[in-house]
Amino acid sequence: MLYHRAISSRRLECMTVKTNYRRGILLRRGTGAGTERRKITIFCEGKNTEPAYFKALRDAYPSESLTLEIFGGIGVPFTIASKAVAKAKENRAAFPARRTDVETVKSDEVWAVFDRDEHPRYEEAVSLCRAHGVLVARSNPCFELWLILHEQDYDRPNSRRGIQSELQRLRPEYRVRKGKTPDCHDLVTRVIAAEERAQRQLRNRELDGLPFGNPSTTVGLLSRQIRGESRLEGDHRSPAADKRHKVN
Repeated sequence: MLYHRAISSRRLECMTVKTNYRRGILLRRGTGAGTERRKITIFCEGKNTEPAYFKALRDAYPSESLTLEIFGGIGVPFTIASKAVAKAKENRAAFPARRTDVETVKSDEVWAVFDRDEHPRYEEAVSLCRAHGVLVARSNPCFELWLILHEQDYDRPNSRRGIQSELQRLRPEYRVRKGKTPDCHDLVTRVIAAEERAQRQLRNRELDGLPFGNPSTTVGLLSRQIRGESRLEGDHRSPAADKRHKVN
């Protein structure tokens, strides 16, 4: 119910960890004539793990009408929010006459993905995004919490370093200091279980009286949007993504 409430009010939110603006990764597939393409643009804090994860998720849930553009290593939350807002304004200016047929045209989405961690101007970044129609996927304390939820429940407060250490225990190939990412193509085969765990986690924070408190993540809202394109086109899942998802 918390997810539904957040989606309906357009308060969709997420997270990450690093800096340095770099060129976006554009992921798309061919589409038939007359099909309106939808685009999701994601601005991430981290330059390695987050882009690798969203690319793997896109590969697992292919869609002919969805273009996914990923900008990694943007910086702190307020910088991410500022760039995402600029992109949203650019989209609206570029296609002022495009939104006509409500049956076929779906609006492009711009997402800001960042961590709570100890960042300054964090709440200001969230407010800036909301004021300009940018969707937020935030994690408290960091994006790696979302990845842990693909493997197990996790519902105790921890620091960014503590969460990263826990992920490294679960996924030995992950080495944050060496820039090595976990096997995201394997992780996304359990994304539905992660979404369910994240939903319970958010509900628990609500019951605690600490919405979006530590630990919590709303990255599942973004993953559902990416996966939802496949369902809208007839549920064309990859064999790996079509596994039965058992939540522990």
